[in-house]
Amino acid sequence: MNQAKPIKASNFIEKFINEDLEQGIYQTICTRFPPEPNGFLHIGHVKAVMIDFGTARKYNGICNLRFDDTNPNAEDDEFVESIKNDIHWLGFDWGDRLYFCSDYFASLYEIAVRMIKNGVAYVDHLSKEEIRDYRGTFTVPGRDSPYRNRSVEENLMWFEKMKKGCLAEGECVLRAKIDMQSPNLNMRDPVMYRISYTPHHRTGSEWCIYPMYDFSHPLSDALEGVSHSLCSKEYEDHRPLYNWFVEQSGLEHKPRQIEFARIHVSNALTSKRKIKKLTELGLVEDWTDPRLVTVAGLRRRGYTPEALLNFIEAAGVAKADSVVDIEMLEHFIREDLKEKSPCVMAVLRPLKVTITNYPEGEIEYLEADNNPKNPVMGRRKVPFSRTVYIDRADFKMDPPKKYKRLAPGLEVRLKHAYFIKCNEVIRDAQGEITELLCTYDQQTKSGSGFKGRKPNGTIHWVDTGTSQHIEVRVFNNLFKPGQEDSSNLETAVSPDSRVILPNARIECNFLDINVNDRYQFIRDGFYVIEKDSEQPDKTIFNRIVSLKSTWKKK
Repeated sequence: MNQAKPIKASNFIEKFINEDLEQGIYQTICTRFPPEPNGFLHIGHVKAVMIDFGTARKYNGICNLRFDDTNPNAEDDEFVESIKNDIHWLGFDWGDRLYFCSDYFASLYEIAVRMIKNGVAYVDHLSKEEIRDYRGTFTVPGRDSPYRNRSVEENLMWFEKMKKGCLAEGECVLRAKIDMQSPNLNMRDPVMYRISYTPHHRTGSEWCIYPMYDFSHPLSDALEGVSHSLCSKEYEDHRPLYNWFVEQSGLEHKPRQIEFARIHVSNALTSKRKIKKLTELGLVEDWTDPRLVTVAGLRRRGYTPEALLNFIEAAGVAKADSVVDIEMLEHFIREDLKEKSPCVMAVLRPLKVTITNYPEGEIEYLEADNNPKNPVMGRRKVPFSRTVYIDRADFKMDPPKKYKRLAPGLEVRLKHAYFIKCNEVIRDAQGEITELLCTYDQQTKSGSGFKGRKPNGTIHWVDTGTSQHIEVRVFNNLFKPGQEDSSNLETAVSPDSRVILPNARIECNFLDINVNDRYQFIRDGFYVIEKDSEQPDKTIFNRIVSLKSTWKKK
């Protein structure tokens, strides 16, 4: 690492780091991102990734990726790989600094033994419930465990038994000896080690005792030479404990913990426990379901890393918690895609239109912009013939006042094409509208400069003979209104959270203008092509976001 210099601070974290550099406390900057491999990353983690990796980058320092794998009951290599993929997709890299807390199990054990010998740790045989009772509350001071004053020799003997697997799970724990009267409950003799016989995803059955996060995390930071441990505000009350463990460890390096507020997004589920439950109940596909705000889910839905990072940057780095409207997130994906994505015409609920005065068997090719906001993307030819599909939502038998679409006797423009007028409605035996018979005005061709009259609006369409069949999936809020915090997930999930439209149509040459796999469906929204390994011949589009936004920048 190069010698770090103060920078122009854009937030309070950088101000603190600048002060440390000016005072000579640190010469180089090293941060770390320490996820638990017990689930996929979500939108909240994106903020931590951006702060941890981004801060190190600003100071020409480094950021380690270290998995906090101290709970074998919940961890899996699948989660390790998904987290690595998500970080790379967001545009960050840890180089050769991939670590696991399990890398330090031997060192942490030695530190624990040293603390026992120094009289600041002891083996406690109280049950989990008894420990909770003895700890007290915010208003009731804690009480010393009857095992708190065991001799060093006795504690070493019991801790060795824990390590060798001579005791049952829950039979005892190793605790730090701090202060049971402390107003900070975290300082009331916290647990350092517990027994677990669940095989570990990396170390197998080599260990049957595992360190607790409050013990392992600060010492892992110190062992790695982390200068600044940047974490969410929930760990602010843990900072005295963080510092205490570092001091008692005997390690020379002293990291500094700095806390920032988490990002909370409205109508977004970030609870790993609930997401896991949703997958187990089959209410979502898996952790990558596009209705979730996991990074993998957002990626599958079509979000770009640029949109997520711009969203996090706009939300800012603060000390106080706040809730950000999910519409703000949607605003940034619209902003990112509006000049990148080709515009195409797609009809989600097709209704056939026959233009009775258009020559049979004739096809003409009309000019269309690939993206009106980005002329560099060029133009394309769109086939037009006697029969086209329009969207059922663009036709009403009995239109309301100020209606701006097609209806009996009304005239609209087919985008890039001609004016058409509806003259007759065809129904099937059940009374369902199956076809509209219309006429067109040859003089009204788009681009001809015709100004004789104004149409009753402009609608999109696709040619029946050349358009391609697609399946469209539209995603809405996962939960029913007001049910986001419900404990009954089976009744809380909205049946309209995913709407599948199996018979949609898209203009034939959309692949020819593809610059990525995202498109803007004219008058509807932004979409991404879904890769379905089980149905490789099927073209599926997921809606990323609608075109309309109600969010306003303040």
